[in-house]
Amino acid sequence: MTDHPQSIVETGHVAPSPRRVRGFKDGDVVFDTVRALYVWEIPHFPQYAIPLDDVDRARLEGLDHRILDEGGAAGHVRFAWDALDAWFEEDEEIFVHPRNPYARVDSIRSSRPIRVQRDGLLLAEAKASIMVFETGLPTRYYVERTALDPSHLIPSDTVTACPYKGKTSNYWSFRTDDGRVVPDIAWSYNFPTLALTPIAGLVAFYNERTDITVG
Repeated sequence: MTDHPQSIVETGHVAPSPRRVRGFKDGDVVFDTVRALYVWEIPHFPQYAIPLDDVDRARLEGLDHRILDEGGAAGHVRFAWDALDAWFEEDEEIFVHPRNPYARVDSIRSSRPIRVQRDGLLLAEAKASIMVFETGLPTRYYVERTALDPSHLIPSDTVTACPYKGKTSNYWSFRTDDGRVVPDIAWSYNFPTLALTPIAGLVAFYNERTDITVG
């Protein structure tokens, strides 16, 4: 049993989206719709299916897509996310995939002490943190940068994106005493989305790649 809630949506589920959704390629609008559907091709998060009538068909050639011809999304187009330069929900750009309407992402202040270690070496120690609870993922603990012990942390050029938090500003890898490097164990968002502003500038570590002790 995991220590966090799992997704309850099954593969094949289809649901209407109440949001205006737009996709852009090379500065042009490929589609603009208020009739998009959420389609779960895997349980964890949805993709958008766009009504064919709301797509500029002249722009389909050369774009990675498929037309859905059966099920609840028949008559819709499913674009590969990377086929387009930008996706928008209303007037906000979104990243990686649509935000799951059945998931929550909450940032909550906590005074529980946090210790982060790797291979017995202390990487961070804080008296408080911002805990981020996201459906389907382990709790993430964001701490002040002053809580870090930088002795074994080295900057990384990695940049990732999250539909709920935006694009990362920094990543750090772990370097052992003998010079071995474990890539990308910590990250930070300097300019997260409005809903996640409490984590701005703070640093979180992968639970899966470090040993985190919470008081």
